[in-house]
Amino acid sequence: MVARKPLAANDEKRTTTIRKPHLRGRGPHFPLLDNIVQYEFEPGYVAFTMPSPKRLRVQVGPMIVADTTKALVFYESDHLPVYYFPMSDVREEFLLPSRTTTEDPFKGTATHYSLNTGITLVEDGAWRYLDPVKGCPPIADYISFYWPKMTHWWEEDEEIFVHARDPFRRVDCLPSSRRVQVTLDGEQVADSRRGVFLFETGHPVRHYLPISDTRLDMFTPSRYISRCPYKGISNYYHVTTPKKRHENLVWYYPEPVHEAERIKGLVCFHHELVDKILVDGVEIPKEATAASDGYF
Repeated sequence: MVARKPLAANDEKRTTTIRKPHLRGRGPHFPLLDNIVQYEFEPGYVAFTMPSPKRLRVQVGPMIVADTTKALVFYESDHLPVYYFPMSDVREEFLLPSRTTTEDPFKGTATHYSLNTGITLVEDGAWRYLDPVKGCPPIADYISFYWPKMTHWWEEDEEIFVHARDPFRRVDCLPSSRRVQVTLDGEQVADSRRGVFLFETGHPVRHYLPISDTRLDMFTPSRYISRCPYKGISNYYHVTTPKKRHENLVWYYPEPVHEAERIKGLVCFHHELVDKILVDGVEIPKEATAASDGYF
């Protein structure tokens, strides 16, 4: 074991950055991470920004209200990433100051804005921090938009959904000849050696299978859809066994985004809600997710 020298006074910053120099080789090789500091009043909490070179556009009704190649991705402990747009690339004539303000200990007082394009009105659709608190990244000249209140979001010419994509998240779709068996209410509802295993950072492995290798006679189409920033828009099936009807138990992506093209048309069962999934005869442990509590 190598003994560590006590920190000198000028090394004090090493105790506040989110990773120490002697650990740099154990994480992403990304110099920006070496300069991120914690908040003095909340040790362990960090917020930082990264430039996004993508062309990002926000659409309200038929109108583009922001169009930039100089956005920031704002990262904050316990939050999803958020896009912030430079005011110079926002249609300020569409912004109407709102009476709404909100307080955030890590960013300051947010001034809110409604958007009126002359065709579409969106109440409290955007916010700015005009005077960020100490420790917050310099975002005074930027504005952000409430994702679900906007009509469309675009990265280059591809529509994106739900929230900003995280450059630190990866999705790998790998074909596998391993045998996958799915059991529900004591019935085997899928058996395949032609699956695609989807590995997504921070999520359980998902097993996408040809629908011809499932009990399609038990499936009925659902009208429910969901959206994913990394895969696209998904459709669902209900599954009915002799014991019970299971709503929205199976999903598929008819037109996934290009990173997930290999799962196009393949179906996936909610592992959290079936009896079990076996891979080459070995039961895969279930992981707790939002779907465990019925949230899809």
